[in-house]
Amino acid sequence: MKKLTSNAYFRIYTCNLSVKNTAELCFKSVNTVAGWDRGRDIPPVCRRLMKLYSNRNLDPISEDWRGWRIAKGELVTPNGWTLTPSKIVLGNALIEIGAENDRKHQSEILKIARLLKNLPTSKKNKLNVYISRQ
Repeated sequence: MKKLTSNAYFRIYTCNLSVKNTAELCFKSVNTVAGWDRGRDIPPVCRRLMKLYSNRNLDPISEDWRGWRIAKGELVTPNGWTLTPSKIVLGNALIEIGAENDRKHQSEILKIARLLKNLPTSKKNKLNVYISRQ
């Protein structure tokens, strides 16, 4: 049985990253990451990037961000909702047009959003193409 180095422990247990994911994230080869696991130094910028990519709390930013975190490239709210950039942009657009005051529009938008969420991926891609042409 091989001894687990502190670098391997950091990658696996602290950051919850596979060798392949780490290599892609840090723009390195799988062999380079394997070398880190064997004890070679992880460059500070890669270590920082791995930490940022993994589940990190945003509490230190300000009191307003208490309970918010970033996990796997998504913003996670205190109640567990995951927000992608497209969801954030859509929400902001709805606020800008004033839809938050119109219950009828809100319920229709929510119905459509739920239907879209359940579409197979291929239909979502066709819908995105259609929307981008408008």
